[in-house]
Order: sequence, then C-alpha cells, then structure tokens
Amino acid sequence: MNKLFNNTEVAFALKNNKELKRARFLFKMISKPSLVKIGSSLANFAIKTHLPVTGLIRSTVFDHFCGGVSENDCLHVVDKMYSQGGVSSVLDYSVEGKETEKQFDAALNMTLKTIELAKERPDAIPFAVFKPTGFGRFVMFEKKGENKLLSSEEEAEWERILYRFNVACKFAYDNDVLLLIDAEHSWMQDAADDIVLDMMRKYNKEKAVIFNTAQMYRWDRLQYLKDLHSIAISENFYIGMKVVRGAYMEIERERASQKGYKSPICIDKKATDINYDAAITFMIENIETMALFAGTHNENSSYLVMELMKKHNISHNDKRLFFGQLYGMSDNISFNLAKEKYNVAKYLPFGPVRDVIPYLIRRAEENTSVKGQTNRELDLIETEIKRRKAK
Repeated sequence: MNKLFNNTEVAFALKNNKELKRARFLFKMISKPSLVKIGSSLANFAIKTHLPVTGLIRSTVFDHFCGGVSENDCLHVVDKMYSQGGVSSVLDYSVEGKETEKQFDAALNMTLKTIELAKERPDAIPFAVFKPTGFGRFVMFEKKGENKLLSSEEEAEWERILYRFNVACKFAYDNDVLLLIDAEHSWMQDAADDIVLDMMRKYNKEKAVIFNTAQMYRWDRLQYLKDLHSIAISENFYIGMKVVRGAYMEIERERASQKGYKSPICIDKKATDINYDAAITFMIENIETMALFAGTHNENSSYLVMELMKKHNISHNDKRLFFGQLYGMSDNISFNLAKEKYNVAKYLPFGPVRDVIPYLIRRAEENTSVKGQTNRELDLIETEIKRRKAK
C-alpha cells in the first residue's frame, strides 16, 4: 500500500508533455522562497498599476492552479478529470478581499450558480463551496465573535450576512448538493462557526449537507470537534466537516505575538500532524453521525484514512467520506486514490485573473512554507518525465 502514491503514470495521465514541463518550471520557482517573495510583490504591483500581465499569469501559474476565469470555463477541466481520471471537482470562486454589499450579493449568486452546476453533474461536482468573508465584511465577523456592540447599521449588515448564508444553505439542501464552508483566520472564526452550527441544525437532519471546516494547525480544534459531536448527538443532527491542516499559519503567529495572546497554532509541524490524524480518526470512528472531507496533501494521513476505512468496514465509495486536494497539487494522491475507487474531489479555483491573484500568491507562499511538499512534487514530475523519455 505504501507505494500507491508513487505511481506517476496514473498521477500525470491527464497532463501532456508540455503541461508536465510547465509544472516542473513552476515548482522549481516555488521551491525558492526569495523568488516567491519577489514574484508576489511584482504581481501585486502589476495588478495595482494595471500593467498588462494577465496574459503571462494566465498562461503559467493561473492555468496550473485554476480551472478558468468563469464557472462555465471550468467545465472542460471538470469533465476531463472525472471521465478520464475518476476525480471529482469542487468549483471554488476564489475572488478574495471584497468589501461592498454588491460584491457580497455577486458572491452569493455565484455560489448558487455552482450549486446548480453540481446538481446537473452530481458525480463530477459533488460539492459547492464558499468563504464566510465572501458573504460579508471580515470586520463584522470579528466584532460578532468578540461580542462587541453593533450599531443599528451594523446589525442590519449582520442580518444580511445571515440571510446570504441561509439562502446558500437552503438552496444546497433543496437541490441535494453538499456544501463546504471554508475556514479563515481564528479571530473571525467563532462567529462563522456559530452560523454554520445553526445551518447544520437546520439542514443536516437527514444527513450531512452543510460542512464546516476545521483547521487542525489550531490546537483547540480537536476539542471543538468533540464538543460539536456532543451537541449533534443531543440535538439529533449530522455533522459535515472538512478537516485540513490550515492556510494562515504565519499571519496567526504574527498577530498573536503583536497582540500578546497565546498563539492558536500548534507548537510545531509534528504537533499539527498528530492533531490532524486524531481528528480524522475521531470522525471515522463516529462515521454514523459525521461525514468527513479529508483535505490533505499529506501521504501518511491519506494512508491512515484508508487504513481506518478498512478497519471500520467502510466501502471505498461511501459518500460520507471524501479525500480532497487542490487542483495543480498532489496529483499522485488524487488520481491514484481515484483509481482504487475512493471518492476524491479537487478544489478547482476560478475567477477573473486579476481577482484571483491573492489566492495564487497564497498558494505559492504555502508551498514554500511546507517543508518537503514542493520537492516531493518536483521529484514526481521528474520521475514521470524520465519514464516517458524511456518508453
């Protein structure tokens, strides 16, 4: 079993030689932190000053990590991954940092569109997804989580956020589409967790439809998961949870240091790994009341899920359990799992090139900060290039 993820022929079957060489070039660039830092600054500058760089970005990093500029633009990628590789997609509208009511309403409408597409392609697109701050200002979640008094205007704004959440969750429920709600920074997450809990109470009575996200680099998330399970048992609803390691580590530690509170982040990578594996173990042991989206690029954690499924007699295609990776990364995990008939879904980001730049920068910075991840990608790509040359 421990050699499953080494099969590069399966991993890169959907990539032609040109795409494979582009991937090698990108990961070589990402492997150099100084280049990532310079590239991120230049990309931000180019966007702010409206330099004509979208063509260059589109043909390199965008096309590797994103499905397209619109939801319909992604469908050829969706259909190719599912028909040829057995891997499903999660259409992720990756436009970040918006601040106006008009933009939040647009994000809601886009979420509803992706739910409609998922209904039309239930196997190829089993989930829809949105970010809490896609539906409202970050500062509102922060204030609400800190129990700060809101002005009458802010109360009205908060009600509109709740309205958007409910519209999306009800639409997903009515159309029998599973809905992932992403996690964000810890100091706004409490308010988001409260809303998602209410949505689970409302729409997860028959099965898990609404999924929250637990970032396991936070040392308090395992207890959060156990507490949530107790609530679900006592109130008779199901829990859906996407379990990930996390995406904002440096920002979290920096803010905790500046403001003088205990960092919410685990002390080191090993502690995060232990926390993550404990979470997926707890969920699989309680699969009767929980549905798990195991979002991970970690091979050991993926093997652990497979072992736990076998131990608890959970079939490979049980819809309560999905593996998830990001598009453009860890194809060796995604496509080899799919070949073994496990449920696998790739997060497929999309949006106008300029608007998706913050997402792409975060991806590059994450890859740089996760020790070994980029080198593993490079090794696999090099192995496949050599294998094809030797044919």
